[in-house]
Amino acid sequence: MNWNQIEGNWEQFKGKAQTQWGKLTGDDLDVIAGKRKELSGKIQAAYGKTQEEADREIDDWMTRN
Repeated sequence: MNWNQIEGNWEQFKGKAQTQWGKLTGDDLDVIAGKRKELSGKIQAAYGKTQEEADREIDDWMTRN
């Protein structure tokens, strides 16, 4: 799966993202709107992670979905 597929089907992936990153609110997910950089930034802010850690988590999540 690539990010273009996730971005194009964000409404379907929002629930999976919220399951993975429970601190992200529905409003956060609406703001993200399938944008990888936005998701990374929200993960960094909510969990106190570095950009590299957040990007690695996103890559792992993409692989599983």
